[in-house]
Amino acid sequence: MRPLLLLPALLLTLACSSKLERGKAEDLIRKDYPVVVPVTVPERASADKGSPEHLRLVALKENLDRTGWFESAAHTEGGRETFTFRLKADAPKTIKAAPKGFSMPAAEAVFVRALRMEPTREGARVTYEIRLDKPTAQFPLFQALHPDAKVGQTKQRHATFERRRGSWERTGTDEAFRKAE
Repeated sequence: MRPLLLLPALLLTLACSSKLERGKAEDLIRKDYPVVVPVTVPERASADKGSPEHLRLVALKENLDRTGWFESAAHTEGGRETFTFRLKADAPKTIKAAPKGFSMPAAEAVFVRALRMEPTREGARVTYEIRLDKPTAQFPLFQALHPDAKVGQTKQRHATFERRRGSWERTGTDEAFRKAE
């Protein structure tokens, strides 16, 4: 009779341990942070004068002119102004070529905590929070393009997990930024 009682207890123990724990999810997410929040400088961009996009480009040009890392120019054609930005040879090596422009670190985003965990058919979906942190000298450029961005601001992200070979693995995330190098 004793082995019959042992089997349900063993199955209950296995079922409970197969659930993704908050601490385990946070550990798996945390290893992919901090991520670099870049500011992208276009090689060429144009906008109608007086438009919000034009105001952002003017602010970007002013900020870039202060750094001395770019040669910038603005040409007016009718009611439209075209801006061009070229990287100077003595610019810092942290500025990388990007599609249609240049990318440089503006800040980091760090993992804060898991907010919600939802079981799914395949495993679990975790909603977590990141915080904008450690601004660089280029953060004013980032703010010129994204006026609502502030250091300490938090955003939500989502990660999916599946149980594979007896352990939990993160299978996806909606994080758009890459890990800091």
